[in-house]
Amino acid sequence: MLLTVRDETAGGSLTNELTLDLPDETITVRELIRSRVYQEVDDFNRKLRSSSGPGLRFNGLVTPGDTERTLNAAVPRQARQIDWKKQFAKACEAFEHNGFFVLVGDRQADSLDETIVLSHERTATFVKLVPLVGG
Repeated sequence: MLLTVRDETAGGSLTNELTLDLPDETITVRELIRSRVYQEVDDFNRKLRSSSGPGLRFNGLVTPGDTERTLNAAVPRQARQIDWKKQFAKACEAFEHNGFFVLVGDRQADSLDETIVLSHERTATFVKLVPLVGG
């Protein structure tokens, strides 16, 4: 099943969008976050391996910890591989501490272990309340 994942600011501005191919219509919020983080990190790492790296910037749910320092450096460093497991752990922590919330249809997910049924919904929206850095 294909699910469109959208990132929005608290003001409603779209900042990112990707499509996930999920094996089932029933999934927990934790599994949704895991699938999303894994795909965006895998996509980035693949692009990194096929390019020289400079100028390549990760645009995911959680920004790796040293990205901000790299962006602000006088001489940009070479981009590096990202560990999806660290990103996933930071994303779960951010969800639990209200760094972002997840909407599926018109319903807000309350916990990581909440089961959501995607049979009628084809879009999940991640609303970031604060910049998410770590991992």
